[in-house]
Amino acid sequence: MGTRRERTSAGAATRSARHRSGPRRPLRLLLAVVVVVTVVAAGVVYLGRGPATAPADDTRPASAVGDRVDTRGGTLNALTLGPVAAWDPQRISSQADAAFAGRVFARTLTAYAPSTDAQDQARLVGDLATGTGTASKDLRTWSFTLRPDVKWQDGSTVTCEDVAYGISRTFATDTVTGGPTDALAVLAIARNTDGTSTYPGPYATGKKAEAGQKAFDKAVSCDGRTITFSLSTPTGDFAEMLTQPAFGPVKKSADMGADGTYAVFSAGPYMLRGTWEPGRGGVFVRNPHWSADSDPVRKAYPDEIHYQEGMDTEAIAQQVLADNASGRTSVSLGSAPPAIQQQITAVQSLQERSVNPLTGVVDYLVPNTRGSVFSREKVRLALAAATNRDAYVTAIGGETAAEPSLSLLPSALPSSHDGDPVGAGTRGDPSKAKALLRAAGVSTPVRFTVAYRSDATADKAMAALVAGWREAGFDPKTKPLDDDYFTTIADPDTSKGIDVFWSNWAPAWASGSTVLPPLFDSTINLTKDGPGRDYGYFEDTKLDEQMTKTSAVADREARERGWTDVDRRLLQQGAYIGLAERRALYVAGADIRNLSANTVLGGVVEFADIAVAR
Repeated sequence: MGTRRERTSAGAATRSARHRSGPRRPLRLLLAVVVVVTVVAAGVVYLGRGPATAPADDTRPASAVGDRVDTRGGTLNALTLGPVAAWDPQRISSQADAAFAGRVFARTLTAYAPSTDAQDQARLVGDLATGTGTASKDLRTWSFTLRPDVKWQDGSTVTCEDVAYGISRTFATDTVTGGPTDALAVLAIARNTDGTSTYPGPYATGKKAEAGQKAFDKAVSCDGRTITFSLSTPTGDFAEMLTQPAFGPVKKSADMGADGTYAVFSAGPYMLRGTWEPGRGGVFVRNPHWSADSDPVRKAYPDEIHYQEGMDTEAIAQQVLADNASGRTSVSLGSAPPAIQQQITAVQSLQERSVNPLTGVVDYLVPNTRGSVFSREKVRLALAAATNRDAYVTAIGGETAAEPSLSLLPSALPSSHDGDPVGAGTRGDPSKAKALLRAAGVSTPVRFTVAYRSDATADKAMAALVAGWREAGFDPKTKPLDDDYFTTIADPDTSKGIDVFWSNWAPAWASGSTVLPPLFDSTINLTKDGPGRDYGYFEDTKLDEQMTKTSAVADREARERGWTDVDRRLLQQGAYIGLAERRALYVAGADIRNLSANTVLGGVVEFADIAVAR
């Protein structure tokens, strides 16, 4: 789930590495995190939590602002740069688009409950299902019972078969493209020798297709309103994986196949009026067959949501802040430009119309453990001790743009922690770094090359890090890269001579399983073709085994504590260096009520209960 460029995912660069990993158990952990995040902070992609002192809450509204109301009616204008790549639930790969769709029209078996308390946003509830599922003792079989009264926009009932059909579309990789492929990785369906599934999806014909369909029907079976999944490996957080639209229902008779990229056939509170216009947007109106009694997640207060894309983020912010007729009922879906963020948070009247949440997107550095410079653990730890995260945050826009972080586990995850194994804090400690270099027995200054994706802001941020490293006994040389950054650093040939790599990542759902194994499980990443997402070639077989065991822990709290322990061990070995968790800043018009952001869904505007004053 790292990002590459504007509106692209960990995406094309990382999916290929994941697929090369073959059909081994951990494959699903890499496939599980293909999602797109949006750009903020002047070119540094925003894709956790350190002991830095946070600004006062009254200068940085983080989760929700204003008094809550139960106001129905009105028209809400949602403004964004976009573009939306797809509304088809099995094609959605953008985290922001998935969050919007999941609150407006695309329902899933489970969902994260909306809350104005960021610490409560990881609470899992049944959505289409009556609960969060029942698992077998070995965590290979999961069953869910559907609510009896959920309706499609045509008035027909959402059935178990609709859910199964929707999931089956993920396997039609030649027809339904671009979305997460977790279903291919976790369902107990045989694979071909090249790692592809033997099930070609619901559109294929012929004897092989029939055999594949039988295998799918065995892995995803229906008995009345009960749907049962058979998995290839024990998967403790499968119920959380199901929060993604890719595991949502599709009514077969409404499926437009290859032509359905922007098709919306709703089971949620809103449906698309007319058609979606790429680059411009569309209007979502009430689904007359939606019932609040059948939906424990969405309040659906506005009568209509006018989604407008193609607008520059600065123009959006100015329109909303101007508070004219349309601006008063508008909300920005993209972060306000850094140039006006301080203005927004410094003015009380504007502060009351904005939220500044953490997004779950973490910037980090990866030392190359196979290189001559950072093969020694103490040298890696010295670099971590010398890293000034506070200076990095200042360079990318300050406290409204990011928060210093020592860990890759974002603050919204139950596994997040404040551990600091090096003990240098977020400002770095040159003396401690020098002591570690002496203990490592290396000559100073220690020369190394660091690669990063270059633009004006990133150049400034890297310069801030370089200054701290030099003070601590390092002699860094920067290697700015422009196009195809992640493709370049994942290629063993083009990445030769690089000692440290900049990267970023974000979880696909609220579990450390979508962060740590995809990045550091060597059984998935380290192949003859390259490092996958483990750019530093970190390898610890005992830690690999611990990650496998942690994935199979049934109890959620215990499982997430396990991921905390894994992360601490990674930090103790200098496997990576956390830099910062990104923030977004959203502004709304004066008539918008219940403005909040959901950190678990990527720090996006929460549409489950947003309202318009009447």
